[in-house]
Amino acid sequence: MEWWQSILLGIVEGVTEFLPISSTGHLTLVEKLMGFHIDDPSVTAYTAVIQVGAMIASIVYFWKDIVRIVVAWFGGLRSAEGRKNPDYQLGWAVIVGFAVTAVIALLLKDFITGPLRSLWFIAGALIGWSVVMFLGDRLGKQQRGEQSITWKDGLLLGLIQCFSLIPGVSRSGATISGGLLMGIDRVTATRMSFFLGIPTLVAAGGYQAISEASAIAGRGGVGWGATLVGTLVSFVVAYASIAWLLRYVQSNDFRWFVVYRVLLGLVILGLLVGGVVTAS
Repeated sequence: MEWWQSILLGIVEGVTEFLPISSTGHLTLVEKLMGFHIDDPSVTAYTAVIQVGAMIASIVYFWKDIVRIVVAWFGGLRSAEGRKNPDYQLGWAVIVGFAVTAVIALLLKDFITGPLRSLWFIAGALIGWSVVMFLGDRLGKQQRGEQSITWKDGLLLGLIQCFSLIPGVSRSGATISGGLLMGIDRVTATRMSFFLGIPTLVAAGGYQAISEASAIAGRGGVGWGATLVGTLVSFVVAYASIAWLLRYVQSNDFRWFVVYRVLLGLVILGLLVGGVVTAS
């Protein structure tokens, strides 16, 4: 992988990781247009590892919130008074949601990294989940704030987040639309997508870095130099993307994301039918 390719992929990852438009779908398409084999273990590992850069950006951005939730959670374990703190329940919501996603991801690992990496599936998921996002945006009552979140919400959001294991659905798109359909307001649903995403993607990237290290560094692999460059670029770009998205959802709905997803899915289908790119 050339340095400019790694930088470009890092930018794509940073921009798309937290927007509800599927970072995996975008990375897969760009990698295909660059001539990479998306089922190559080295490329698959690279895609997962550079997500860690985006996740570190979210940890930095939400550091005060993370500390507040962790302190409240431990406080709730020590006393009944501490369990009255809404952040104690929020902590359990994140733990339960992450646990559900992690277990299902491990069970379906081979299936997810295999046939579902096809651009046909990605295009279908981009278009199909756009319907769910549209319904969430239009039907969600948005009556619940962050202080109403409990472990039961975390369980449901964790299950919904599992749909994002299908490339093209989008992890943030899944959790945000699920939150909206559960009556959670747009800002809180977006913040929950970050809180659930931090442990989920850090774990996924760390696992890939360990299990696929030989593929990245081996002969014909992407290489750790390019991987680290992509990770650093994704960190910088993702931080700016997070700040923009949180400002955007305060006064805007997700209609333009829905339109973009459908158009991108149609473009991918056109490229496949026209023989410009292959599915895998």
